[in-house]
Amino acid sequence: MRLAVIIGSTRNGRFGPTVAHWLAKQAAKQFDVDLVDLAAADLPSTLPDTDDPTPAEVAVLAPRLATADAFAVVTPEYNSSFPAPLKTALDWYYEEWHAKPVAIVSYGRETGGRYAAAQLRQVFTELQAVSIRNTIALPCYWEQFTGDGDWPRASAGYEAEAKTMLDQLVWWAQALRDARTKRPYQQ
Repeated sequence: MRLAVIIGSTRNGRFGPTVAHWLAKQAAKQFDVDLVDLAAADLPSTLPDTDDPTPAEVAVLAPRLATADAFAVVTPEYNSSFPAPLKTALDWYYEEWHAKPVAIVSYGRETGGRYAAAQLRQVFTELQAVSIRNTIALPCYWEQFTGDGDWPRASAGYEAEAKTMLDQLVWWAQALRDARTKRPYQQ
């Protein structure tokens, strides 16, 4: 099964790639992982009219999302929400998300990005995707670096959380892929 891990932050000095690479390593035990970095995707920030041609950057990313059986979104929390480039990326696509499971990994200060995760659940529901129950929230993530600069510390317990979340994601990905195969999803 194929998992697209989406790095939702495009800021300079962002922490998202660190989390995404760690998650991709955990997920590689169960999925073929495609790491989607929105900073590298460079999607236009302005959505066109429905009759306008699809921008090349949008067309390049579309098949990567369409062939994914599941998604894991890694997002920071800015001002109690998720970043604008992530919302723009979600809005560029529609059918690519349909009837597929989504796991959310959030990070931030004391809340660990839980407000951003809650809002993402609402958006994914509108996109006809299924957000799974278990998420990973990383409060004060900067405190979990080891002395030699690795992340996370073994004592953080994030591996156990990742295993639970990924096990659920595998179940949902398989169930929804089987369902889409037997009966194509109709909106």
